[in-house]
Amino acid sequence: MREKLENIRKEVETLLQQSDVNLEELRIRYLGKKGELTSVLRGMGALSAEERPIVGQLANDVRFFIENAIAVKAEEQKKEQMKMKFMKEKLDVTAPGNAVKVGKRHPLAKVEMEMWDIFLGMGFDIIEGPEVEYDYYNFQALNIPENHPARDTQDTFYITNNILLRSQTSPVQVRAMEKQKPPIRVISPGRVYRSDAVDATHSPMFHQLEGLVVDKGITMGDLKGTLELFAQKMFGPETKIRFRPHHFPFTEPSAEVDVSCFVCGGKGCRVCKGEGWIEILGAGMVHPYVLSNCGIDPEVYSGFAFGMGIERITMCKYGMDDMRLLYENDVRFLNQF
Repeated sequence: MREKLENIRKEVETLLQQSDVNLEELRIRYLGKKGELTSVLRGMGALSAEERPIVGQLANDVRFFIENAIAVKAEEQKKEQMKMKFMKEKLDVTAPGNAVKVGKRHPLAKVEMEMWDIFLGMGFDIIEGPEVEYDYYNFQALNIPENHPARDTQDTFYITNNILLRSQTSPVQVRAMEKQKPPIRVISPGRVYRSDAVDATHSPMFHQLEGLVVDKGITMGDLKGTLELFAQKMFGPETKIRFRPHHFPFTEPSAEVDVSCFVCGGKGCRVCKGEGWIEILGAGMVHPYVLSNCGIDPEVYSGFAFGMGIERITMCKYGMDDMRLLYENDVRFLNQF
């Protein structure tokens, strides 16, 4: 039996010298329930009382040797595998790297941020509000009561009879006037929604930027100067603007605002459709009813407001003729900007 134990030790020692030996199979073969060492121990009952402790000690020594040898070999194999992995994954720092494609700002976002910069430079603050709005803020507070004809041109999506998707960012201005007393000088950019069919110049969802100034002594001249400076910053220093009479329920007087064509200088071209002027926004003096609805005394304060579609400004700035190009995510188109 001693000879068997010594042979088991020598066999294990020989097997562990192999680099690709399967340690789990070796452990089961010699130390498992049906392993060779276990078989030897089962035969100890046939030994004399004097031989049992001697053989038992030798068997424990062999078991300890096998367990320790397997543990050492497992660590060696682990280090060798790690070494091989490092060799395979070796990084050549002299090799040229793969170019990382960097995205660009969407032309809409680019123009909107440019508009922000212009108005921030004139002392305006940026405010935001909910896109899901109450009928009161979207219409009634802006001097557009129920059944008013102006609701037809701003037909939007209703969630309930009293809650809708805002058709303009003007509700943000109403909320600003309710919370803050004059002087007020803010712009309110954001998405708006109207029940329009999709075509080259209309979309059920688009982006708008509106501005509001309320203070003592505000006049139409202040409005014209503000918009003229904006137009020159956005389209070029030679740009001129003109006002055409119009009607908006929330401003009085009201005007449509055109800019001189920045492509032809007013001579007439494809971009301005031969007119020399391009319509970009609507504006006017804040209606006294709107001021009163917001708790501001129209006998003391006056103000002006304006609103423009960011898609419209983007199309004018880059000479686009179809709004749908901005939403199709065609990389060939977007890479131009």
